[in-house]
Parts: sequence; C-alpha cells; structure tokens
Amino acid sequence: MASYAEQYLRSQERAAQSRTVLHRFEQTLEFPLDSFQREACTSVENGRGVLVAAPTGAGKTIVGEFAIYLALKQGKKAFYTTPIKALSNQKYHDLVDLYGHEAVGLLTGDTSINSEADILVMTTEVLRNMLYAGSATLQNLGYVVMDEVHYLADRSRGAVWEEVIIHLPEHISVIALSATISNAEEFGAWLDMVRGSTDIVVSEHRPVPLWQHVMVGKQLLDLFIGETTVEDAANSAEIPAVNPELVKLSRRPRSRSGRQEKSFSRLGRGRRGKYEEGWEKTRHSAEDIRPQRVSRPQMIRALDRDGLLPGICFIFSRAGCDAAVSQCIDADVRLTTDSEAQTIRAYIAEATSSLDTSDLAVLGFYEWREGLTRGVAAHHAGLLPVFKEVVETLFSQGLIRMVFATETLALGINMPARSVVLEKLTKFNGETHVDITPGEYTQLTGRAGRRGIDIEGHAVVLWRPGLEPQQVAGLASKRTYPLNSSFKPTYNMSANLLAQFGAERTKKILESSFAQYQADKSVVGIAQRVRKNEKALAGFEEAMTCHLGDFTEYASLRRELSEREKKAAKGRSRLQQSQAIASILDLLPGDIIEIPEGRNAGPAVVLSRAESLENPRPSILTLKAQLRRLDPRDLDGPILPISKIKVSKKFTGKTPKERRDMASRVREALYHELPARKGSQKKYFSERDTGESQAIDSLRSSLRNHPCHGCSERENHARWAERWYKLSRETDGLRRQIQRRTNTIAQVFERITLLLADFGYVDFNTGEHTLTSRGASLRRIYGEKDLLTSLCLEDGFLQGLDPAATAAVVSSLVYEAKREEFGLLSRYPSSGVEEALMKVLKHWSTLNDAEKLHQLPQTSSPDFGMVWPIYQWARGRNLDRTLSQSDLAAGDFVRWTKQVIDSLDQIAHVSSTDPQLRTQCEAAINLLRRGVVATQF
Repeated sequence: MASYAEQYLRSQERAAQSRTVLHRFEQTLEFPLDSFQREACTSVENGRGVLVAAPTGAGKTIVGEFAIYLALKQGKKAFYTTPIKALSNQKYHDLVDLYGHEAVGLLTGDTSINSEADILVMTTEVLRNMLYAGSATLQNLGYVVMDEVHYLADRSRGAVWEEVIIHLPEHISVIALSATISNAEEFGAWLDMVRGSTDIVVSEHRPVPLWQHVMVGKQLLDLFIGETTVEDAANSAEIPAVNPELVKLSRRPRSRSGRQEKSFSRLGRGRRGKYEEGWEKTRHSAEDIRPQRVSRPQMIRALDRDGLLPGICFIFSRAGCDAAVSQCIDADVRLTTDSEAQTIRAYIAEATSSLDTSDLAVLGFYEWREGLTRGVAAHHAGLLPVFKEVVETLFSQGLIRMVFATETLALGINMPARSVVLEKLTKFNGETHVDITPGEYTQLTGRAGRRGIDIEGHAVVLWRPGLEPQQVAGLASKRTYPLNSSFKPTYNMSANLLAQFGAERTKKILESSFAQYQADKSVVGIAQRVRKNEKALAGFEEAMTCHLGDFTEYASLRRELSEREKKAAKGRSRLQQSQAIASILDLLPGDIIEIPEGRNAGPAVVLSRAESLENPRPSILTLKAQLRRLDPRDLDGPILPISKIKVSKKFTGKTPKERRDMASRVREALYHELPARKGSQKKYFSERDTGESQAIDSLRSSLRNHPCHGCSERENHARWAERWYKLSRETDGLRRQIQRRTNTIAQVFERITLLLADFGYVDFNTGEHTLTSRGASLRRIYGEKDLLTSLCLEDGFLQGLDPAATAAVVSSLVYEAKREEFGLLSRYPSSGVEEALMKVLKHWSTLNDAEKLHQLPQTSSPDFGMVWPIYQWARGRNLDRTLSQSDLAAGDFVRWTKQVIDSLDQIAHVSSTDPQLRTQCEAAINLLRRGVVATQF
C-alpha cells in the first residue's frame, strides 16, 4: 500500500493533469488516448513541433485534431493541409461535424469556402502559394497540421512540403503526420534544425492486428506458420517461417496444360481468433483445393463466406477496376439486402441530381449505379469526382462491401476495411512493370482492420502461377522504407525566392532543405571513407618503395603497357572476326572447308550461300552427314575452300541417304585433293598497326631500362603498387562524389538564375541577382511548365483568340498524357489556334536548348491531346460528342478541365495590366465551367 506522501503526490499529479487543455480535449473523445497520441499531444501543448510516424489506422490524426482544439482555445488559427483534394474534402466535412460550418473553411485551388475561418483545410500547394504571396490569411496562424507528410518523397509534387516547412514563420508550430518510415529520426532531426524544437514520436504498433494470407483457389491459407501477425513478422530479427504447403505449391511442376500437378499433402488455414461463427479453424486436404487463380466474383464470395467483408481489392489498373465491377454484375454478385439497395439508390439520386441526364450514359452512370446497389464499386482517378465521393460515403456507412481500387485510394482517404486484397505484386510505373516496394505494400495492406469495429484485419494476396511465398513474406515483414527528399528548385520557386530574399539568402534557404540535409549526411560518411583510404594509401606507398628508383613511375609504365597490349589484342580479335565474316560471304555451294574449332570442327561442304551480312551463317554438311550452320564464332580468322564438289540444286538433305551420299563425295574429293578455283582465291591478310606496335615496343624498352626493373623485390612491390592504384582510383571517385553532393541544391539554383538571365528574367548588372519586371510574372505561374507559360505570354500567344480557342491553347501547357504520345494534330480548330500552338512549340524548343546548355532538367513537351476536347466543350458541345474523338475517361476530362481553368485563372491574374487578356481568360473559364464540370466545384 502506498504511503500517505505517495498518495498525496499522485493526487497532485492528477489535479495538474485535469487542468491541462489535453485533459479537457480527451474528455470530448469516446475513447482513451494511446500512449503515443498522449505523448505527441503533450508536446504540442508545450509549444513544440512534433513528427508523428505511425501505421495507417493507428490514429495519428487525433494529434492534428488536438492542435486545432488547442488553437481555438488560444484564440489562434489552425491550418490542416493534405496532399490531395479528396482528403481535404473529407477532412473538411469531419471538422464541420465537430465545430460547425461557420468555424471551418476549405481551400483547394478550385474551391473556396469560408476562406477566413479560424480552421482552414487546404491542399499543401494552396498554403505554399499563400506564403509566397504574403497572404493576410496567415495572420494569427498558430498551428499547421501537415497530414501525409511522407508525400514529400513524391517526384512531381514533393518539393511543396519542404517549401512550406522552410518558409513558415518560426512561431508557428508544425504537426507533421506520417506513415511509418524507417528514418523518422533523420527527418525529425531536420525538422528540429529548420523549425526549432521538434519532438519525434514513433509508433509501430497496429491497434488492430493484421494477419497475412494467400488465397489459393477459393481457400485462404496463412502465409506464416503459427500465430504470426504482420507486426510480429516485422519485429522479428528474421523473416518468420513460411507455410510449408505454400512453398510446396510454388515448387510444383506444371503439366503440359499449364496447370500445376498435385504433389502436396495438405493445405491449412488455422486462426484462433474468430470474427463470427463462420470463421473457424479448418484443414483442407490437397484433394479439396485446386491450385489455380480465382475469379473476382469467386474471390468476393470466398471472403464473404469467411466473414471478411467489407474489403478493398487493389488492382493497379483503372480498366481492371471497371472490368471487375462488370464481372461481378455479370456473375450476379449481390452483397446488399433489398432495403440497403433502396437506401443506396436514394443516396445516389440525391448526390447526382445536378448531373445533366443527357450525360449519364457517357459517364457510365447506369452500370456504376447497378454495381453500387449490389454492394460493389470501383475507385480510381478516372471516375467523376462526385462518383468517387459517393463510393467513399457509402463504403464508410457499410453499404458498399467490396471496392476495386487503384493505389491512389491508399493515400490518406479514410476508407478502412476488414480485409485488403492484392491481385498481384507488380504495377506499371509509366515505363515498365515493377515490383511494389515494402513501403507500398504496408501502405496498401494498412487499410485492413477498422479500429473500434474489427478485432483483426486481414491482408490477402491472390495466388497466381509463379508467385513466391517468400516474396510476400519479405514484403510483409520488411520495415526498411526510408523517406527520401525529392526537393529541387523550380523556375517559379527561384523567382519567388529571389524577389523575397535575394540570391545569397536564397542559397542559404535552399541549403536548409531536407534534400541537402540528406546529401550532407551522406557526405559525412563518404569523407570518413576517404580519410580511411588515405591512411591505407600511405601504407601502400611505404610498402612499394624501392631503393633503386621511383617505383610509382615503373608501375605506371607496366599498367600502360598492359592496357595497350589488351587493346591491341582486342583489335586483332575484331579484325579476325570481320575477316571471318568476309570470307564466309565469299563461300559458294560445293566449297569444301576445314572448320578449326567448335562442335562442327573438321571438313564440311557448303550447301548454300550466306543470306546477308547480318546473318552470315550458311548451311553446311559435315563428314558425319549432319546438317549444320557455319558460325563466324567458330573461326579464328578467314576460311578458304580447300576443295570443291558439285552440289545439285535438287539436293535437300532431308533423307539420311542423301546426306550420307554427299558426305561420301566430300571424302572422295579430299582424298584426291582436288584444288578449287586455283589461282583465283581471294586473299585475306592483316596489316599490322605499325604505330601501335612501335608504341608497345617503346614501352617494353622503357620498362626493361628502368632502374626498378632489376630489383629483387620487384614483384612484391608491384603487388602493393596495384593495390595502391585501385584504392587511389576509388578514393578519387569518392572525392568527386563529395564535390557533386556539396551545395548541390544551391548549384542548381545558380544554373537556373543563369538561364533566367538569358531570357531577361534576372538582371546581373547591379552585381546582385535581381528579378526584372519581366520575371515578375513568373512568380504567379505554378505548374510543370511555369517558365514555358511565361515565355509564351511574353510573346502574346493568346492575342486575337476567342475564349474557346484560348482555353484550347492553354490546355497544351497543362495536359500530360499518361504515356508519351506527343505529336502534331492532323487538323486544328482554327488557324489562330494552330498559330498559337506553333508559338508554344517554338518557345519549348528554345527553352529545351537553354536547359541542355545549363545542365538543367528539360521541361516536358506541350501536349495537344486536350486541344479538341476542351475546344468542343467550350463551344457548348455535349459530353458525349466532346469525348467521342479522344481516349479520355469522363473523370480525367473533368480533372484536366479543372486544371485548365486553374491555369486560365493564373494567366488572368498575371495579366492584370492587360484588361483584354484578363477578360478573354475569364470568358474562357465561364465557358468551361458548365455541366458536369460545374458540378465538381
């Protein structure tokens, strides 16, 4: 029993805790905080920044919600930033439910709701633009929550996160929420360096345990032996043992039909925990399970049988997701009751009431609705945004039981499920098919297991021929997925930094990026290796010291001689091969030759001429009466006929008798030594490279005359000299690495400013790097083609165009096809559009030449793939006609059209001094923002 003093101290601690804001916040929750959540929230209340790295579904967003609660208590603003609009929309609705519409606003570039609210949800790009513009909305900002901060590794958009972190005023607390990363300490240390006091809170514990399975046929088999969860596997020093029956299955020989033969005894799936009565420990005989791929409807029924729905099946293809829904409809899969189907129809009718009924067919509305009423749906970027929102809402309400999704669903959107299925472990990355990484695997399967609903989650990989269980085990148990910066200066970023801070301070700001921090850390390790190598080199130099002379010089002569001799030998080999090919091309049918080596070595008769220089392999018949091909690789030089016989055109060699008779004639000809084409044979010879030969002779002479050549310890010294040479080359390479990695970001910025100066955007005349009035427009243009857009505007490329043509031309600076299919159009909407697009191409070509000169990444080519669809839509055509001549999905069209509208809005604001162009852009925006596009704003 505790003493009175101890009881008193504890009561005092409880009283102190009850007075904290965190305590009052916790009273508003329906569940107690986990230890990592309480630790992180305490750091926030103490005025410190925090990095929280935890698995998907662990509840890290509660720390961000506490920061918002704390801001309101302190009378300050709080921003909640996300990487994608869908997540921003979702978080906005969550916060509206907590604090009401008046307290919460939403800013996503194309949407602005209550923009001066104390709680603002926004995409990270919006906050970046605010910081560069010095927006008044930033006043009284106390906290910024950066959800999914690991997105800064994204190659195309990741730099935005670092820009925000670097430029936010120091007094603002940053709450960074990340998926589990293996270098959280490194990233947290950088945050601490850039932002000041930052605590690192890492949790690798999943509140809902995750079990890993492989679905073979219609049966689920545990991946690991025994009661091993994915968390157990990750925390184990070694990869846990894989189910031996799966290993046997993967090694089974295939029959001629392509199916694997049955060679295992038993497949089992044992689980002690139960969801419901349907989930029981079972054992299946090998005879009961067919080791084959399961169809999507069969997979759903198998999961439903075992009580593992709702589920998400990740298919790394939009077409595959849509096809899966169609297959389920065709197979009459129904996962909803009549009452649930009626509720779903009512919700769909309300959510899509603003859509034009004439567009519903082209939107695929009817099949989409049919799938939803059955409890199945697709979710991918090609869907109309309102369709995706309906799917997300119905899934979260438990009305949708299976969603077929691309990997974009794994990014932040709150759609947890009881089980997650991966159809395969490879995906197309835009160029080729690659294996998914452990980090991607963790992100995808992390959706399994709903906190507060499920007692466990299940990750399922579908069996397919060639699947290696060890590969799945490695993905499920590996925790080495570091966060690597993708930060690089852009033209827009450089222009904004120059205008605000000048060149010198900008360089210091860029050098404080996480990218440079990581590069500098790597330099430390490389520098240590250099110092270690330098000590070893000094020892090698001492060991190879010769009392007769400079052994370094002697070793250099030996190396040069050896390299020249190898080069000469390669030259002779190439010459011999070319001579062999030339001689083969001269051979005629009936020529008897002597093959020096290879499996065809010995006499043979040529039956046909070589077909071409690319395929110099004529048919021959050996003395063993075997039909073969003469391969130049069997020759060590030119080959000449040693005799000749006549070969009839009727000879086919198909019968053994024909071949034996021909071989007999060859023997007879060789016996009588009949000369062939005597005196007319082509001569092949090699002219010795006298210059190279003389150089080699001179080196040999210098080597023999060198004082060290007569040293009794010469070969011992030579061994040390060779070690010194190899280590010296390695050390020089390390020094070059240090040079390349030191101040790399600042060096790229310097090259950018030189290029901008070439185009008149930066002035060096004052001795400082200053942005010119021409360069000022670049500050307000955001996007992949920022400088190209600015150059085109300077050239007046939109002058004289009507609003529809304006929108069509601007689309070429925004749209990027999934695959590179750039090309000129066969026809253009008008001569004005064609002229404007040719100006875009001209400036792109000029810019690319300048980027090559300054060793900068090249701006991607303008893409004309949206010119006609945008033009037709702006001219009032319906959606069906707009999309009829393109491969665009309706959702993609809406998404790209919104980006064209955003670009037109940027141009309108940049052109504030040109009323005509501003009016032109605003008119184009009004033409585009109609119908299905307008409903998405």
